[in-house]
Amino acid sequence: MGKRQCRVENLVKADSLKETLEATYRDKTVLVTGHTGFKGAWLSTWLNELGARVIGYSLDPPSKPSLFEACGLEKKVNHLHGDIRDLNRLESVFKGHRPDFLFHLAAQSLVRRSYAEPVLTYETNMMGTVNVLEALRSTNCVRVAVIATSDKCYENKELDRPFVEDDPMGGYDPYSSSKGCAEIITSAYRRSYFNPDRYDDHRVSLSTVRAGNVIGGGDWGQDRLVPDCVRALSSNKPIEIRNPDAVRPWQHVLDCLFGYLLLGAKMDQEGPRFSASWNLGQPLQSAATVKELVKMVIRYWGDGSFVFQPMAYPKDRSNTHEARLLHLDCSKANTILQWCPLYKLDQAVEKTVAWYRMFYSGVSKEKLFNHSVELIKEYMRQSFTKNA
Repeated sequence: MGKRQCRVENLVKADSLKETLEATYRDKTVLVTGHTGFKGAWLSTWLNELGARVIGYSLDPPSKPSLFEACGLEKKVNHLHGDIRDLNRLESVFKGHRPDFLFHLAAQSLVRRSYAEPVLTYETNMMGTVNVLEALRSTNCVRVAVIATSDKCYENKELDRPFVEDDPMGGYDPYSSSKGCAEIITSAYRRSYFNPDRYDDHRVSLSTVRAGNVIGGGDWGQDRLVPDCVRALSSNKPIEIRNPDAVRPWQHVLDCLFGYLLLGAKMDQEGPRFSASWNLGQPLQSAATVKELVKMVIRYWGDGSFVFQPMAYPKDRSNTHEARLLHLDCSKANTILQWCPLYKLDQAVEKTVAWYRMFYSGVSKEKLFNHSVELIKEYMRQSFTKNA
């Protein structure tokens, strides 16, 4: 078989995958909790581009600026203000809008804030997950539910090996342990109410996705490396880094969300087979230290500097911890889900910095939204061909 024929067959497969993803979500009602957050706003934009009716349920954007406000997403999706700790309100949204798909991203997602506000963290990440699953259980509409947790959900004993999905849940700090608990809660609901062995009775597919260290344009979260870099660079200040030698496999947000969407499509097609937990991370060769990533950001920004600033927590939170190495084994997603990241680290940083540069140039919300959509379209063209 010649190279030209192979290329044609790959393009046919790519078109088929593209059509599958679009056919899955087009004209479907998709509920996204946490849609005003960084990942939630990107996911809502992507679903909107696929032709879905997006129902967003969330508190106000967690930062100013925010991707949600910068791109004017309140005019692109059905924006509902609500707290996932409010079960009655959540159930009314399920019953009123009857979503076909659920992507649960709402969370208290900051490690340092979890030390200062552990009760809020557990209420949001544990009981918020319980409430979402209760709403799912009490309404007969959702057929596919994807619960996003974190790569920090594992009991990290610093064993210098990547985590696999069956490793024990745990977590050193309140945030990490709350995510481990969310995984255990979801597993209990899956076994008790949405067991894949009884799929014909309930017709619900329930999965969790574990990813972390996601970067991309539009993130202004506190205590996150790239937002810290951008805040400093846009103000002509040196970047302060706390843990320069910490190693992380950084991942572009579109790589992460493509995994969510692909999993949702597979769950829609073959629910019992894909009702499980999934690692969605970068290969180990994509890992870099904090210092290396900061240097990349400065290079693409065009100028800047950084200084070492030791970690500062509240005085009454002295027993703090930050993992030296955190890495996921994603072979299950690579082989069964047929998902793999598209962007290498250098590409991810370049696209991320370019988005921020456009924002700080003062373009309109519509232009920034259109630019974000073009990034999604470009990603789909390249990823569908690569995964064909």
